Amino acid sequence: MHYVSAEGLTKSFGITPLFRNISFHINEGDKIALIARNGVGKSTLLRILRGRETVDDGKLWIHKDVTVALFEQDPIFEEDRSVLENIFHINHPVMKAIADYESAAESEDGHALAEAMSRMEELNAWQFEAKVKEILGKLNIHHLQNKMNELSGGQRKRVALAKTLIDIGFEHKHTLLMMDEPTNHLDVEMIEWLEHYLNQENVTLLLVTHDRYFLDAVSEEIWELERSNMFVYKGDYENYMEKKAARLESEQASIDKARNEYRKELEWMRKQPKARTTKSKARQDNFYDVEARAKQKIEDQQMQLQMKMNRLGGKIIEMKKVYKSYGDKQIMKGFDYTFSKGERVGIIGKNGVGKSTFLNILQGLEPADSGKVNVGDTVIFGNFSQQGLVIKEDLRVIEYVKSFAESFPLAKGGSLSAAQFLELFLFPPEKQFTYLTSLSGGEKKRLQLLTILFRNPNFLILDEPTNDLDLPTLAVLENFLSEYQGCVLIVSHDRYFMDRLVDHLFVFKGDGDIQDFPGNYSQYRIWEKEEEKKNIALEKQQVQAVSQQKTPVSEKKKVGFKEKREFEQLEKEIPALEAEREALTNQMSDPGLDYSKIESISKRLTEITSELELKEMRWLELSELM
Repeated sequence: MHYVSAEGLTKSFGITPLFRNISFHINEGDKIALIARNGVGKSTLLRILRGRETVDDGKLWIHKDVTVALFEQDPIFEEDRSVLENIFHINHPVMKAIADYESAAESEDGHALAEAMSRMEELNAWQFEAKVKEILGKLNIHHLQNKMNELSGGQRKRVALAKTLIDIGFEHKHTLLMMDEPTNHLDVEMIEWLEHYLNQENVTLLLVTHDRYFLDAVSEEIWELERSNMFVYKGDYENYMEKKAARLESEQASIDKARNEYRKELEWMRKQPKARTTKSKARQDNFYDVEARAKQKIEDQQMQLQMKMNRLGGKIIEMKKVYKSYGDKQIMKGFDYTFSKGERVGIIGKNGVGKSTFLNILQGLEPADSGKVNVGDTVIFGNFSQQGLVIKEDLRVIEYVKSFAESFPLAKGGSLSAAQFLELFLFPPEKQFTYLTSLSGGEKKRLQLLTILFRNPNFLILDEPTNDLDLPTLAVLENFLSEYQGCVLIVSHDRYFMDRLVDHLFVFKGDGDIQDFPGNYSQYRIWEKEEEKKNIALEKQQVQAVSQQKTPVSEKKKVGFKEKREFEQLEKEIPALEAEREALTNQMSDPGLDYSKIESISKRLTEITSELELKEMRWLELSELM
């Protein structure tokens, strides 16, 4: 089914074009990633497709049966209403029944819960309620009666994500789901679950993300907005990088050829031919086309910068028997570690286990309960915090950077001016005179990072540096950090970023347990899965050992013919029920099923699950007797 067609779309803000004359199509089942620098129109394009903004020119057609859902970076809520009311906002009997059930379950009102369960049974809403439970549980949304204006930024983003996923799962068969940076404020387990969920749901997806592993997991095509144009690449991120490099090389060759032609034509034009023949007029017109091609500039978004780092002495940081807790919640429990020169450490763990607290204690911004943190005299911290850019007054970008220093020293001598340093971080000259308040969220993050590096620290602490940064800026940051000679401590949920830069991990497991793992994030996940398999195998062995322990003959119950016959029958019935359950589950994933068929399959699945539980329990009882 054809969802969207766009022809010749153009959109500008003032005299600055975001995109000009772009065309594209979206079909059912497409999974597309949209990438570009911050400030060139990714979010604007999504809002145009959602109907919240209009184009300056061009035609946009969306199929009348298609619902367009948009998950935005700055979601809008009814602030004085609860989480529950904001999520279950659709006025439909099933949604209301689930909302009443969730509310009753949280309030622990037995009478209300019994009524809600009865209503759920009446509307056959249990299957959808299970999906709702999964979404809320995986996104760690539990206190549904809390008002929206009481939540943190990360909690609000997770509520918005849950609301979007519940909406598309409930109401619409044909939905174009558009997501603007959905992985921000999610921990790694949530991101991995979201990857699996989006693939399982078979949605039509248009996605903006900086998370390259997530991009590869859920998308099959990449659209890039660059220099007001749109370029389309089939395949994964690695293929995109290869194809883009080939395209830029071809474009540069074309520009070089145009420049040679321009020099010849410029010399002819300067002679100011008096004869205005048709031929000379055509040549003059062609000259301006050649000039435009020759003056194109392909910006190299890879930064090569050797900084003259402040000297780092032999003593870096020593942490000895450090304890920290908040009430009953323990963050650090006798933590010991001595940092070495050039270390690159990644910090991972679920939200709320104390990663940011650890960074604050390390820098002396927050006291430990006990223990010592000895920081070397030569250590200069560069702290990229989640707090964002701190602005006292609305300056121009170049003025703001110069307030820290006029120039940046280089390792091989010489220095870069503030303006040159800004260009390396993808702030062209015209952008340098923009006021701070006019910058996009991603541009402010980029400027925050730039000003930290501009102060020339030798111990960098990066707390979620990839949130709101675009992929070109991430490439700049990664190239810089890969050559950086100082110590780097990174807290990030961006697995690609961590894999490329860190040598080992501090894994915050909760309750003050911090594990030092020798490897990057992907290696840790492989190790973790192997450990899980070992634990499962060990549990099975223990269960088998218990079941194989022979009961003394005097205590052993005699097994009769009836029990033997029942046992044999169960060994046939259980596999048959499991096979039927698998077949029905596969049928449920068919997008063409009508509601009545879904209802009957759901009812049968409930019956099979209940029947299997009873038969498996009886099989275990008989197997012990046998």
